[in-house]
Amino acid sequence: MKLLCIGRNYVKHIEELGNEKPDAPIIFLKPDSAIIRNNDPFYYPDFSNDIHYEVELLVKIKKVGKCIPVNFAHQYYDEIGLGVDFTARDLQTKAKNKGLPWDLAKGFNGAAPISNFISKAPFDLRNINFSLNHNGKTVQQGNAALMLWPIDEIIAYISQFITLKKGDIIFTGTPEGVGPVTIGDRMEGFIENHKMLDFEIK
Repeated sequence: MKLLCIGRNYVKHIEELGNEKPDAPIIFLKPDSAIIRNNDPFYYPDFSNDIHYEVELLVKIKKVGKCIPVNFAHQYYDEIGLGVDFTARDLQTKAKNKGLPWDLAKGFNGAAPISNFISKAPFDLRNINFSLNHNGKTVQQGNAALMLWPIDEIIAYISQFITLKKGDIIFTGTPEGVGPVTIGDRMEGFIENHKMLDFEIK
C-alpha cells in the first residue's frame, strides 16, 4: 500500500504559498509509516519548529490499474476519506531553496493522519465540501469543484507512470488556509457534515 499525494491542486493554495501554477499534477509519495489511524494523537517531532496542517480529500483504490482512461477511472474506487498532509515547512523550504527533494518534510513518521473510509455513493465528487477546524475554528474549507485536476483525472494521470494497487490511498490536494500547529492543539476534519477526524497534537 502506498500514499500518493497531489501538490498544488487548488489555485488559492498555490497563491498563498507563492508557488508557480503547474501545467500537470505534481505527485509525491509518503511511506505507510506516516499513517496515523483511529484519531490517535500526532506527536510533534523534535526535528522541526514549523509543522503545518493541510487537509485533503482522500480516495482509496479498490483494484489494480495501469494506464487507466479518464472515463474508466471512477471504476477504480468506491470509498473516500479525509486526511491531513502534515508538512515540516522549515525542512521543505530549506530543501526547495537548494533544489533538493523534500521527501522528509512530507514523509516523516505521523505525517499522514487518515480517517476511516466511507462510500462515495451519496456524494457528488465533482462538488463535495470538506473542511478542517483548528481549536474549534474553521481554518480550511475546500470543494472538489475547485480542483485543478479532478479525482478521475488524477487517477488517470498517476496510472500512466505508477501502477495503482488495491488499498493505495490518494491525497487529492489541499485548499487555502494552511497553517502551523502547536502542542495542545485539537484538529477536527469534516466531509460535508460528517466528522471524519478528531485528534490532538501532543
